[in-house]
Amino acid sequence: MKKILALALCLMMALSLAACGESSDSDLAYVKEKGTLVVGMTDFAPMDYKEEGSDEWIGFDADMARAFGEDLGVDVEFVEINWDNKAMELQTKAIDVVWNGMTLTEEVKSLMSCSEPYCLNGQVVVVAADVADQYQTTESLSGLSFAAENGSAGAEQLEALGLDYIAVDTQAKALMEVASGASDACVIDLLMAGAMIGEGTSYPDLTYTVQLNSEEYGVGFRQESDLVDAFNTFWKEAYDAGTVMETAKVYGVQESIIEK
Repeated sequence: MKKILALALCLMMALSLAACGESSDSDLAYVKEKGTLVVGMTDFAPMDYKEEGSDEWIGFDADMARAFGEDLGVDVEFVEINWDNKAMELQTKAIDVVWNGMTLTEEVKSLMSCSEPYCLNGQVVVVAADVADQYQTTESLSGLSFAAENGSAGAEQLEALGLDYIAVDTQAKALMEVASGASDACVIDLLMAGAMIGEGTSYPDLTYTVQLNSEEYGVGFRQESDLVDAFNTFWKEAYDAGTVMETAKVYGVQESIIEK
């Protein structure tokens, strides 16, 4: 009888430990238990940014991240990160998700589990408007001094072309380099260029010329995270309900949204 009881107790302990193991292996359970989804991002209009005089993060990605948090039943916290360290920030659980107009490069997909793509984009060369006619082809770019966000898809394109650049913390700073004359050009996301440069923007004297590639945005999670499936389900439902396109229209990115 004692042996049977001991065996039963061992079995119960094993099942209990297994259940705990399943819980600890679940990113979804981890986020729900702590009650907060921590979103890693950078200052990148129109996806994540603050209006002058405000401390609130807004933008297409920021608004949709809040909607995802609401769907999960948790709060959302935004944390500015060093973009080059995004995978490490995920794995150490400093953040739970990278959601910042992230290009789905092969390197990114090898370092984290990614959502289905949700937005189309490209990398473009930004120069002063008064010299733009001189820089309409990739061949014409040699000799220019460039700035690019460290670890970004723009930096990757410059490296592929064999063009030198200085690395800065954000795409916003890359724009500032060109506006101040410290660099001749920068490479940033097409969506950001559409929102930040040209007539009626903060940089009316800048324009973009060459589009270096075409790419897709996705959201990054820890490797093997079950939050990926939760996100993909949420996004499809939000798209079908019209929430995605309504939010996209607020920030002028509706033409880039991938149909679901």
